[in-house]
Amino acid sequence: EAGQKLALQMILGNRLPDKALIEAYRTLLTDPDLDPAFKELALTLPAETYLYEQCASVDPQQIYAARRAFRHAIASELRIEWAALYQQMQTPGSFNPDAASAGKRALKNLALSMLLEADPLIWSPMAVNQYQNADNMTDRYAALAGLVIHGSKSAAACLEDFYTRFADDALVIDKWFALQSSRPPVANAESTLDVVKRLREHEAFKMNNPNRVRSVIHAFCMNNPASFHQSDGSGYAFWAESVLALDPINPQVAARLARGLDRWRHFAKPYQDHMLAALKKVDACETLSPDVKEVVSKALGN
Repeated sequence: EAGQKLALQMILGNRLPDKALIEAYRTLLTDPDLDPAFKELALTLPAETYLYEQCASVDPQQIYAARRAFRHAIASELRIEWAALYQQMQTPGSFNPDAASAGKRALKNLALSMLLEADPLIWSPMAVNQYQNADNMTDRYAALAGLVIHGSKSAAACLEDFYTRFADDALVIDKWFALQSSRPPVANAESTLDVVKRLREHEAFKMNNPNRVRSVIHAFCMNNPASFHQSDGSGYAFWAESVLALDPINPQVAARLARGLDRWRHFAKPYQDHMLAALKKVDACETLSPDVKEVVSKALGN
């Protein structure tokens, strides 16, 4: 809890971790007596949406940049410790679902993510190796997620392989869709909004399948703040278009999506203005279901 509070204060103050905090993290990572699951929990930073709740006026891109810089500093300063942990937390032999093994896998996969954060070019081959040789979904998916989130050039081939492997497992393919829709912004890469629009045209995506809609549209609009909240309002325009397209098909799913802009008044300009415009666009539709109409009217204060 103390570590979370310190991280929160520094991120919201747009500050990098100081030497004292880095050393505290180092001690935590190298302590042989601490449980791996505890280490993984203690080193997980406050989520962007939680950081939003601590602000009077939310600037999503500023918060994302500050949190990412803070995480990058931890990854870079402690890369030797992360690399050592990645090796120490391997669980050789057949897959074991017990708590001790699960804790080791969680810490190992956090270490992998941090190494990719520090330098995706150097550590991507290790992630690809884990992806290809994993004997369980936890490790395979964690490696794939690391490659996608950090913009590795190997991500596309692994995504294609993952889809081929699990094409007949609907729940796993939902995770495949959601991972891509939840990808934070990556420099010099296709925008996540364009990725989502492309996924919407995928043969396995159906607008009348609620789980598929949640894994693509909801994942982007409600679980990917850094990519959704763009200062040009493109994410909000996509949100409005999606709510209106979903409403005649499944009003309950559309109403859940409509709640994505409930807190528009808490955001700074220009985000607030673009959100209001998107809400008004949906509200202007004369054929809205009662479910969506109620959500949007409440948001607008009608």
